Amino acid sequence: QVKLVESGGDSVQPGGSLRLSCSVSGLSDGAYCMAWFRQGPGKEREGVAAIDSDGSTNYADSVKGRFTISRDSAENTLYLRMNSLKPEDTGIYYCAAEGTPKMVAADFGYWGQGTQVTVSS
Repeated sequence: QVKLVESGGDSVQPGGSLRLSCSVSGLSDGAYCMAWFRQGPGKEREGVAAIDSDGSTNYADSVKGRFTISRDSAENTLYLRMNSLKPEDTGIYYCAAEGTPKMVAADFGYWGQGTQVTVSS
């Protein structure tokens, strides 16, 4: 059984930083693309960052230069380091596995339950 569990969401002030983690179980060999998506209040789910099995990455324009995606294959864990957070980064953040770097939600086969990030003064 495949399971993805996110953690690290919190409430922070604008300009703050957070690191999200996603623990993966039930998927072997790490030969798959993983990504972070988010869904803000009243908004559709959008791709934030993706990392392929070869380590190549893709970012949404809105987070380039501020967010960094990484993975520890030995620990089966996906990370998202978020710096210079803005109120518009507020939302539920989901990790997803077995998709493509283009970050089309429908392409991903497995999802976590999400973790809340709130950026507010």
